[in-house]
Amino acid sequence: MIGILGFIAVFGAGRWLGWPARWVWLMAWGWLLVLLLAHAPYMPPQLGAFVGGEFRGWFVLGVLAALVLAYRKMLGRVRGRVTVAEVAKSGAFSPVELDRYARHIMLREIGGPGQKSLKNARVLVVGAGGLGSGALLYLAGSGVGVIGVIDGDTVEGSNLQRQIIHADARIGMPKVFSAEIAMKALNPFIEVRPYHRRLDKALAAELVADYDLVLDGTDNFDTRYLVNRVCAAAGKPLIAAAITQWEGQISLYDPAHGGPCFECVFPVRPAQGLVPSCAEAGVAAPLPGVIGAMMAMEAIKHLTSAGTGLRGRLVIHDALYAETRVIGVKRRAGCVACGGA
Repeated sequence: MIGILGFIAVFGAGRWLGWPARWVWLMAWGWLLVLLLAHAPYMPPQLGAFVGGEFRGWFVLGVLAALVLAYRKMLGRVRGRVTVAEVAKSGAFSPVELDRYARHIMLREIGGPGQKSLKNARVLVVGAGGLGSGALLYLAGSGVGVIGVIDGDTVEGSNLQRQIIHADARIGMPKVFSAEIAMKALNPFIEVRPYHRRLDKALAAELVADYDLVLDGTDNFDTRYLVNRVCAAAGKPLIAAAITQWEGQISLYDPAHGGPCFECVFPVRPAQGLVPSCAEAGVAAPLPGVIGAMMAMEAIKHLTSAGTGLRGRLVIHDALYAETRVIGVKRRAGCVACGGA
């Protein structure tokens, strides 16, 4: 009888005084241990008679209580996994994601709705090289829900001076898969879609149609003009950037909303050899990171409608002399890519 009254006292006092459940269960297990010791063979029989019951009975009670607690804990874990899966499926944020994106959500210009827009966004990045490295990492860290990356190259040792998304251990691996590893390591809550191939006319239209925004960080004019024409035809906004040696430039090309397209601003392709590639002319290591981060920044602003974007403006950054200029650009009448105005 005393044994039962002891449990009633522990749980009753815990409920009345508002003790944490962990304390209450700890005291209950302590009382059970006392009851078991009272019925131990080396204890006086009078002590066992005083607390009531018998050793076998209290032992079975303890085993049953342990099984019930284990079952409740396991059930809680299963429910937790189901809840997280339901949250992900509904487009809402899990507690871990809320903590991860807290600094974004605190910003008045982004907030919860803006972060949800990022989670629901689908961004295609053409090129996983110097510009793509910085852009991809920041898009992943920012929580863009689906990020596609297309590139036909493999990682080489000479890339690692500036292409920070790759690693020495992944030399020889296709760049898109190397980028996927880095992005998923940074943020496991996003979906990465790697396409290990070069973008060509046969694939471009179908691929671009599946995304909300395209970032072009390629280093050849054929791909730049192809991406621009496909985006213009599909009405998709394009953030395109280019670098060489110490200089970089970036703009948002969006003729569907009144801005120029890339071909409006650059209607004539440079003559062969007039604009050397990074492999031919060299490039300062941090420059792709600077311009690539700007690409990600403009993407986030565009997707969340924050601030003023680069539609109709071209940013030219000279890292050697620490100078940045912004010039206005407009649609060109008769543009073969977007039709002009």
